[in-house]
Amino acid sequence: MKHVTLPGGEVVPSMGQGTWKMGERPERRSDEIAALRAGVELGMTLIDTAEMYGDGAAETLICEALGDRRDQLFLVSKAYPQNASRSRLAGACEASLKRLGTDRLDLYLLHWRGSVPLAETIEAMEALKSAGKIRHWGVSNLDTDDMDELVAAGGDGCVTDQILYNLVRRGPELDLLPWLAQHKVPVMAYSPVEQGRLSSHPALDCQTAFKRDPRSASKRDPFSDMMLVC
Repeated sequence: MKHVTLPGGEVVPSMGQGTWKMGERPERRSDEIAALRAGVELGMTLIDTAEMYGDGAAETLICEALGDRRDQLFLVSKAYPQNASRSRLAGACEASLKRLGTDRLDLYLLHWRGSVPLAETIEAMEALKSAGKIRHWGVSNLDTDDMDELVAAGGDGCVTDQILYNLVRRGPELDLLPWLAQHKVPVMAYSPVEQGRLSSHPALDCQTAFKRDPRSASKRDPFSDMMLVC
């Protein structure tokens, strides 16, 4: 398993498990629990979730599946933008912690940008960090202009931007990925195989790619420095 180094030096797995749509269908629960446990056994100890996923059902499922392995995990959750204020973020975080059965999040993200000023969200995130409720904070679905504003508002503590990025969704390559690289903010890519739809894409077959272009073996993997949430 490859790893990515966060600002500050902490090393985390480059590949994690996403939980969108988990915990919503009782007939799938045992399979979902088994999948999460198998992933952890394979080294995919970064677990990504959100209060939005099943209205908290995904967080509850994670607790059931992996609660006894908390110290092995790097837990990531996300807050609704309407909860990202001084008055509401602490409550949203506490609710996620309760559902997850833990006393801290390793990474807490603003799920997407809403009407709450970024400066206020930064203040609320830093307060949670100071209180020991979260260890790191970041953002999700913020574009280049948003990231410029985040930094200008004092958001130097942001450790990642979680974005939609894969072989058929390459818009971030235009300016966002260069911006993040320049500012040394690691990328966390969600849906890297488009929720499974790219699993048979020929570009993901190394042997096929090499036969088509032998020089491809020496080309840099665009995902090599990213965290991927599958």
